[in-house]
Amino acid sequence: MKLITVIPTYWGRTGLKAGDAIYDHPTPLHAEGTLARALKSINVLEEKPSLVLVIAVATSKDIEEKVEKKVFGIVNSVSRTLGTRVLVFGYSHLARVHALMLSEGKEEYATLLRLRGYSNVRNTALFLSSALGYEAVLFIDDDEVFEDPEFISKAKEFIGRKIGKEPVYGVAGYYLQPDGDYRIKKRFRRWMKYWNKYEKMNEAFDRIIATEPRLKETPFAFGGNMVIHRNLFTTIPFDPHVPRGEDVDFVISARMFGFRFFLDNQLSIKHLPPRKAQPLWLRMRQDIYRFIYERAKIESQKDVKGVTRVSPEDFDPYPGAFLRRDLMKKIEKSCRLLAEEYLARGDRKGYEETLKNVALAKTDAVPKFDAFDRFCEFRKRWRGLMRFARRREVRSEIREIVCGK
Repeated sequence: MKLITVIPTYWGRTGLKAGDAIYDHPTPLHAEGTLARALKSINVLEEKPSLVLVIAVATSKDIEEKVEKKVFGIVNSVSRTLGTRVLVFGYSHLARVHALMLSEGKEEYATLLRLRGYSNVRNTALFLSSALGYEAVLFIDDDEVFEDPEFISKAKEFIGRKIGKEPVYGVAGYYLQPDGDYRIKKRFRRWMKYWNKYEKMNEAFDRIIATEPRLKETPFAFGGNMVIHRNLFTTIPFDPHVPRGEDVDFVISARMFGFRFFLDNQLSIKHLPPRKAQPLWLRMRQDIYRFIYERAKIESQKDVKGVTRVSPEDFDPYPGAFLRRDLMKKIEKSCRLLAEEYLARGDRKGYEETLKNVALAKTDAVPKFDAFDRFCEFRKRWRGLMRFARRREVRSEIREIVCGK
């Protein structure tokens, strides 16, 4: 199994400005960050990755060059000690990929590859992996560390094989929190009574991670520990309309087109995230947009060739609990309680923005287009891009851009 390991790394300025891309915890440019720690942990692995591709992502256009330079510096400082090849892909490389597409008269494909937004970053990585000839992609995040020496061999163990008659083209591992448990530990607050996201996530984890057999179908996945076979990623892209939770949304999209995702309860990685940079009301806003969009995509499914109709219940307990008709009630009740909490702390902006979430949920968050049809159209263009990536001359050019040869 020819497997590529991809690590997206997100960097920004101190503070959020209008127009910046929103990520959970981008590393400030002046900080050391967690990337070097993640790379150094490769040394615990018995089987080293054949290639590690680090994707350098900036929150805003004006710091793209600085971010690329910063990431190159980190990689160069540690790569000689790792026993594996580590390459960086940034905005200068993407510009060359776009130029190649324009020279081939494929301008429409260039718009599919961007280093802005979680889904677009992952799709760019999938395109590169396909063009470089890899059979599967392993995604991890830069705020994680390997602890299991057998991690790579486990990641390759099931991908591309069959369980019974079912092909395994998507495998999710899971995160171990800093305390070594897979459950998310969050102090209960009143507003969580209705926005019971962590409760439902832990319920799903207990049901899927903590039980036998080792490999079982899963309604969720972790973007920082997932393996995707080319038979899946050349057919199904990450949906660029999802602002966050693109990993779970990918499971939904894959299921719609007949691909089932499995979780391996022996494939764990330690998750050591820094404090989230964005305020709670903003992260909740992104979740609101995400769940409303995903619900619309499910509700607008059509009976067309190759499509397997899915329902929210297929993804219980998480994310299914947030894809039902009562989603708006969850949003309204939760936001009003959270707004009261902000007000009690004297945070007027937090109070106003949280209440604004309710209004946005009824207006701007609702897709103004048929979500299912839009994804099908994007998928059609994506499959064309994947055919383009397999052309011999294109593969040669991409290898030159990425690998320097």
